[in-house]
Amino acid sequence: MNMYSDIVGALGKEWTVASAGGITGEAYVATTRQHKIFVKRNSSPFLAILSAEGIVPKLLWTKRMFNGDVLSAQQFIEGRELSPEDMKRPDVAAQLGKIHNSKELLFMLQQLNHTPVTPHLLLRQCEAYEQDETDPIIGEAVQWLKHHLPKVDEQEFVVCHSDLNHNNWIEDESGLLYLTDWDDAIIADRAFDLAMVVYSYMDEVEWERWFSHYGVRVSSELHNRMHWYAIAQTILTIYGEENDSARTEGFHVLRELMDEAYERID
Repeated sequence: MNMYSDIVGALGKEWTVASAGGITGEAYVATTRQHKIFVKRNSSPFLAILSAEGIVPKLLWTKRMFNGDVLSAQQFIEGRELSPEDMKRPDVAAQLGKIHNSKELLFMLQQLNHTPVTPHLLLRQCEAYEQDETDPIIGEAVQWLKHHLPKVDEQEFVVCHSDLNHNNWIEDESGLLYLTDWDDAIIADRAFDLAMVVYSYMDEVEWERWFSHYGVRVSSELHNRMHWYAIAQTILTIYGEENDSARTEGFHVLRELMDEAYERID
């Protein structure tokens, strides 16, 4: 029995079901004449609290199927994905600040037994990938990471989304912002998420204004931590990339990050 018939079976014959796209192929849009909902298979149990906090579109119901899968239905948002330029907006900064400062989200993820993603853990992943890479920049970057391991207090760790691509931010018709696709959420240093946003979407001159809305000042210590995570994330992205031109772009980004690291941090 395929996923379509599973969902139609759960919803009823009056519903029309179509794939919502996405890489996993586990998300669907279901419609009747009056209603339109977003249905996903085996979403994170984290979804209920994200919905209660207004971070994702409203969770309407969850149902357990005969095969043990869990379907969740959310309000379908008629809106648009943010553009790369939109990522500089104050409301993006404020929403991310709210997420990182939420004790409720952190408590919930701790209950789900998530192991914190520490710099040591990321370094070990980078070292494992280094074995397979022939480009010397990878070895150089891993050595740099090893010698500049950030000292972070795990008591300060927060819930990080870990995939803050502009496509995962949705703005509805009234201007409300939602951050979707929480399947890769982790407990980590806030600099892990922040590095993704500020290094991907902003020039350094724009940081101060953005961080004033996020709610934290950019100290040189935070800047150094973000730079460390940006290098680690770039190595991991290169490793996971199969497209040659994207890999070449990754190596180019890594070289720039390393040059800046020598100039600014060393």
